[in-house]
Amino acid sequence: MEKPKLYILKIGGNVIDDPDKLDSFLKSFALVDEAKILVHGGGKIASTISKELGIVPNMLDGRRITDAETLKVVTMVYGGLINKNIVAKLQSQGCNAIGLTGTDANMLPAQKRPVKDIDYGFVGDIEEDKINPITLSLFLENGLCLVIAPLTHDGQGNMLNTNADTIASVLAVALSGNYDVSLIYCFEKAGVLKDVNDDSSLIETISALEYEVLKKDGIINEGMIPKLDNAFEALKKGVKSVQIIHADAIKEFNNHSKPRGTELYLTI
Repeated sequence: MEKPKLYILKIGGNVIDDPDKLDSFLKSFALVDEAKILVHGGGKIASTISKELGIVPNMLDGRRITDAETLKVVTMVYGGLINKNIVAKLQSQGCNAIGLTGTDANMLPAQKRPVKDIDYGFVGDIEEDKINPITLSLFLENGLCLVIAPLTHDGQGNMLNTNADTIASVLAVALSGNYDVSLIYCFEKAGVLKDVNDDSSLIETISALEYEVLKKDGIINEGMIPKLDNAFEALKKGVKSVQIIHADAIKEFNNHSKPRGTELYLTI
């Protein structure tokens, strides 16, 4: 029996930071006919509001150190301001969306990240074996589009800040038993680039073996590595396809064609 299609899209912070880009993306996203989930990051909004509240953001290698006061801010901003604004915009486009965090319906149980070299504070590592795909499917089967903020919980009453790329990947794996899942990471670049400053240097396909070579040669580095690590892990665990595209490329869905970007494969 053929499984229904499910699109899981993760939208990056730089698109969220630009109201015009976000509006354009959401208009196209609302037109995607199949079941869909949108996972969003936090952008720079949390840092801006932190500063307004007198809380100095603490970033290390692009990752936020989440102390108790910062946790309050990201919970308000990610789970409230950003999440509900996205839901409201989707409702205006006729897309019946529901905004959730990983605490809702016990969707994303997690553990506070153990302290090794760095104490990241209230940051969560998802317990993948505890995710219940049946609960998630109930929302989708009732025609709801899930909009998920990058927050999880530890089962002890504590919220945890969690990487949105990881959330998208974990959800894709959890639902791949019931759906043909396409996982798509959308951000401000055309895809994976040989030269980050040259959009014409797009790498259209990358196999798992090619990925290791590109990392070794330093062509893929820094923030793109955890994104691609999550992506290849999803493919290994049964997700049908993974792409990394420019947020504008989602418009190509409306023409029933695959968006241009970088497609990942285990083998080519």
